[in-house]
Amino acid sequence: MSRLSRATGAVLGSAVGDALGAPFEFGPEGAFSARFPPGVPAEEMCGGGGWDPGEATDDTQMAVLVGESLLERGGLDPADVFGRFRRWAAADPKDIGLQTEAVLTGGDPWDVAAALHFQVSQRAAGNGALMRAATSAVYFAGRGQTATLDAGRRLAALTHGDAAAWEGTAALHELIRAALTGTDPLTAVPSTLALLHPRHRDRYATVLAPDWHPDRATEFNGAVWPCLGSAVWALRTTGGFEDALRAAIDLGGDTDTVAAVTGALAGAVYGAEAIPERWARAVRVPLPGFGRRVLGAGELVRLAGQLAESGSGRTHPAP
Repeated sequence: MSRLSRATGAVLGSAVGDALGAPFEFGPEGAFSARFPPGVPAEEMCGGGGWDPGEATDDTQMAVLVGESLLERGGLDPADVFGRFRRWAAADPKDIGLQTEAVLTGGDPWDVAAALHFQVSQRAAGNGALMRAATSAVYFAGRGQTATLDAGRRLAALTHGDAAAWEGTAALHELIRAALTGTDPLTAVPSTLALLHPRHRDRYATVLAPDWHPDRATEFNGAVWPCLGSAVWALRTTGGFEDALRAAIDLGGDTDTVAAVTGALAGAVYGAEAIPERWARAVRVPLPGFGRRVLGAGELVRLAGQLAESGSGRTHPAP
């Protein structure tokens, strides 16, 4: 399997998981399989909960904004990323995390907004940075481990002042980087944990352990560590892209984000060819604040290819 297939799988797979899980957000466990039993042909991109069939949420919308900034700026320009986020947030997207919204609409400069919010709230360990990491993980993978980890932390810090969110995003970046090289990311978990800040390592070691189950989570999966742990569990306990996403959504709770993170990991492992065409063709990613742009699977595939190529140091026209 080619590296490009894996990179495309990560970006498109994350969007597919996001759109597939969105209608089941905050629902009960097992709701997806109750509606769409395994092995029964169906159009699972059903819409609902305010979402059109195949419509991606803020998870993918923000991931696209990150990816396009990386391409157009030739690398990580945090002020530019934050500016795109702020423009998007001002356009009244259908969904935006409460903490992310507070940071982006508070009027503070990009380099202090998240930190100032955290000083007051002391609550900033949500999964809102993890959910948008597929594009940046693909871009920085070709630049090596140090660049991958650093970018994950810096991008998370734009909206999340709690370092737990930085470390979780860095970990996801590194696991995707391993998968893009053809390494099983599950075997890369121990070495990835060793790269995390000691203050947060034990918490991630718990949720990434081979015997951990999401039922043992002590926080809602909208928090960064059980979200990442649930995605890794879904990958570990299944044998393909479809089954991994089904397992992730059937957990209930923050289904769009858990499935988006699972889709990024499973897509990087199994490649773009493993993503069911019936799911891919349905995906639509509106970009509030950026005209009437709506990206489909073709645009996401192009974006993934550009990120993989540009991130490796080779030039490629920006979108």
